[in-house]
Amino acid sequence: MKTGFKAKRIVTTALLGVVMALGADGVGAAAQAATDTIVTNSANTEAATLKLTQKWDKVFLQSDKVQHRKVTFHNRYGITLAADLYEPKNVTGKLAAIAVSGPFGAVKEQSSGLYAQAMAERGYLTIAFDPSFTGESGGAPRDVASPEINTEDFSAAVDFLSTQDNVDPNRIGIIGICGWGGMALNTAAMDTRVKATVTSTMYDMTRVIANGYFDAMGPDERYLQRQKLNAQRTQDYKAGTYAKAGGVPDQLPADVPVFVKDYYDYYKTKRGYHVRSVNSNAGWNTTSAISFMTMPLLAYSDEIRSAVLMIHGEKAHSAYFSKDAFKKLKGDNKELLLIPEANHTDLYDRMDIIPFDKMDAFFKANLK
Repeated sequence: MKTGFKAKRIVTTALLGVVMALGADGVGAAAQAATDTIVTNSANTEAATLKLTQKWDKVFLQSDKVQHRKVTFHNRYGITLAADLYEPKNVTGKLAAIAVSGPFGAVKEQSSGLYAQAMAERGYLTIAFDPSFTGESGGAPRDVASPEINTEDFSAAVDFLSTQDNVDPNRIGIIGICGWGGMALNTAAMDTRVKATVTSTMYDMTRVIANGYFDAMGPDERYLQRQKLNAQRTQDYKAGTYAKAGGVPDQLPADVPVFVKDYYDYYKTKRGYHVRSVNSNAGWNTTSAISFMTMPLLAYSDEIRSAVLMIHGEKAHSAYFSKDAFKKLKGDNKELLLIPEANHTDLYDRMDIIPFDKMDAFFKANLK
């Protein structure tokens, strides 16, 4: 499929900040400092001390229907993850629980927190977490993505939820937004404790980084890209620092496609900008792309036995990821829901478009 757009060869995924195609250098804005309260998680083998902001600094309004607090937990690599926990008010007994993450390059103060709060309003105990190396979570170096570690992050969230006194460990689901939709499916294939999975406006990050948008890259282009990325590794090691791929640019070229403008409208404006967001600022480490090029996330998605609901905007440039991934799923407990006229970022925060009631019905049917 030809796009007619030379920027599909830009080294950043418009701006999801991940190096994925040949061409231009990434650009991004500098991050700002935040006011923090220090919280220590003694269970973490990393023995790290995180700085967690206690003030409400989300890009969405706080609900008076749920209680909110910061929590931490650790994954199998000893990295401490920071999360916002949302708990419905005036509810007793063991609750069904949901872990939420994404979009790729976002933080919990953006879309994932909005989703978590909305589902808590519907009676679930939820957490929205920052993946390893990003946001308020631990891990060094910063701003690194990994298909394996980020899948593990979802399972670590299940670890945490399954050990809470007010959670039924047999009623846990996950929601992955954008690039974390692919991570969520990979988790569902791996972690049998996950009883139901929702993906929203899903990206298969391993596919888009290895093949480019619409699978436009071939083996020769991939090889050239690997050469560039491995040369960058050497440079990074010598310098003792990590080059950044660049987040969403502060200024867009006139000829960018509409979906890039949609990313800008979310990540670089009051609507969705956040000081800790990878996409809103300097972007991922350039070499983050290396492992994604040879580790296909959805290799075993056809073995997912638990329920899956895949949601995507009908008009989204990324809809082919969900459509193709859905074809591979097996069983009568899988569903693809296309939202008429919706684009990719509409499902980040458009409360009039995101089908929360449908998600609620799905989780109620499968977390029982």
